[in-house]
Amino acid sequence: MTQVAPIPAGFSTVTPHLVCEGAANAIEFYKKAFGAVELGRMPGPDGKLMHAMIQIGNAFVMLVDDFPDWGSLGPKALKGSPVVMHLYVEDADAWFKRAVEAGATAKMPPADMFWGDRYGQVTDPFGHTWSIATHQRDLTPEQMQEEMKKQTPGCPGQ
Repeated sequence: MTQVAPIPAGFSTVTPHLVCEGAANAIEFYKKAFGAVELGRMPGPDGKLMHAMIQIGNAFVMLVDDFPDWGSLGPKALKGSPVVMHLYVEDADAWFKRAVEAGATAKMPPADMFWGDRYGQVTDPFGHTWSIATHQRDLTPEQMQEEMKKQTPGCPGQ
């Protein structure tokens, strides 16, 4: 008997698994917006996706349609989500622009942030928020604190 790896090849310890109303359409959006590559899908008898997998850069993302009868709800049914999917990319501005052109809503345009990243946020048509960042500067925690004070006057804790 061959031994099976407890973590499949290519996976990291944490893999996002997104619930979407319209997961097949979400896959097409992620291809246009983020250059995703579809690795596979498993439709159920009613055509809704029971499981799908895409790859964005070097990360896998699993997707499934929402199934309210099973308690599986996406951000639209929940009227939002506290989760933000974070992308580190070579050019945050270009990725942000491409996502908006593909149909995402600009939530926070890219800007240079106190922690050293160029950073922005979009919300995709399925209700998921994505932050898009390019790391620009390595800073110590003390330097970040000083930069935060400069960029956010009146911030609590100052």
